[in-house]
Amino acid sequence: MKRTTMLPVLVLSAFLLMSGLAFAKDFTIGLILVGPYNDKGYSQAQYEGGKYVEAHMDGAKLIYLDKVNPADRPGLTIPQVADDLIEKGADLIIAGSDDMKDGILEAAAMHPDKTFVHVSGDSAWSGKAPANLGNLFGKMIYAKMMGGFTAAMTTQTGKIGVVGPLINEETRRLMSAAYLGARYAWTEVRGKDIKDLTFNVKWIGFWFNIPGVTADPTQVAGSLYDAGYDVLISGIDTPEVVTVAKQRADAGKRVWALPYDYEKACEGQGGICLGVPYFNWGPGFLKLAKSVADGSYKPGFEWDAPYWADINDHDKSPVGFMPGPGMSAETKAELARFTAGLGSGELNLFTGPLNYQDGTPFLKAGEKAADKRIWYMEQLLEGMEGQSSPE
Repeated sequence: MKRTTMLPVLVLSAFLLMSGLAFAKDFTIGLILVGPYNDKGYSQAQYEGGKYVEAHMDGAKLIYLDKVNPADRPGLTIPQVADDLIEKGADLIIAGSDDMKDGILEAAAMHPDKTFVHVSGDSAWSGKAPANLGNLFGKMIYAKMMGGFTAAMTTQTGKIGVVGPLINEETRRLMSAAYLGARYAWTEVRGKDIKDLTFNVKWIGFWFNIPGVTADPTQVAGSLYDAGYDVLISGIDTPEVVTVAKQRADAGKRVWALPYDYEKACEGQGGICLGVPYFNWGPGFLKLAKSVADGSYKPGFEWDAPYWADINDHDKSPVGFMPGPGMSAETKAELARFTAGLGSGELNLFTGPLNYQDGTPFLKAGEKAADKRIWYMEQLLEGMEGQSSPE
């Protein structure tokens, strides 16, 4: 009796295998986070991107290690983390931060049978990557333009401050994009003279505060408010800038702030929070995981543009801009027009003439920057205050 009941099962299994309908194999993503998984910023956005894959892909599982940085885990290397994640079953390793670029190259070379993706890096573009390593990033330059636009529409003093992380190509292009958005709002919408706009970037030295190593972002934000800057844009991974703004507002000061990275960063902050440019990693991570799982992934450089029909669509847009409770109705309406112009291509703020901070040309009159020109920006732009290099 047992033999006859087993036969249909064996026949069905053979049919499923031949037709490609065999039960899906579990797929494990190993995620390396630079900060805490619950930092209300950059690392939490990536962690939630991994959880999105679990929710939208059968058999998907997320494993991760957070706080992978020299202060929290001194001596720990990216290859060591990758080895551990692979030992735990990871099929795809995603390294989340620019400063992991050398370590993830080494790890990928050590495990040619595994797929690696470096978020924010460019080694697949520059030709340094082995065949099993790709890059992924969202075009945050647009959301930063929206942040700068919002800041310039709101400021009453004409003084916008930025609390920036460390200085590299990524942060130069993002801060420059924010400045271009601010400049457009100040001159084209508010009709003011660019000479009356101050845009000052203060760097802390890393993606978030490391006591005794970086400048304290709380103190940096406070000093900018003390100097008459009434709107601060955060470029760091964590929410100190908004915290300081709320403290100042509670004490009677008229100030505002824009946090960064995490969609819900304005929650609970009240009217000081103007909005947040944020990453939405779920759709990109899901596309990666599915293509690696089915064998169709071809490692390369992916710099994904917003989904312009709705930049806050959680299932389609890699970056977004979420208006905060402090944004006025007028600014909201003007921001919608500005965003539509960016999406249609009618507005291209990376169009010359634009000079670097030292006066050397970045773009000639009428010249539009290709992606590589923007990605590899050598300095901040003319009109901005702050250092363009760490030295």
